[in-house]
Amino acid sequence: MRRLFWLAVGLGAGTVGAVVVARFARKQADKVAPATLAREARGGILELSKLVSESIAEGKRAMRGKEEELRGGSTPKG
Repeated sequence: MRRLFWLAVGLGAGTVGAVVVARFARKQADKVAPATLAREARGGILELSKLVSESIAEGKRAMRGKEEELRGGSTPKG
């Protein structure tokens, strides 16, 4: 009777372990699927392009501000 009990426990643990490993493997395979990688790359490229355009806009604003400062400082007051 004890052997039958431990056999059942072992089979149950093996089954649960197999299911858990299969689910984990499926999730990992989905993460590296070409469609997922392409979606993540597209998101990264869009984020990078947004950062670059914001940086350029900020640079232009700073340039205009500096030009105004220089032009304002070079005019004699009086």
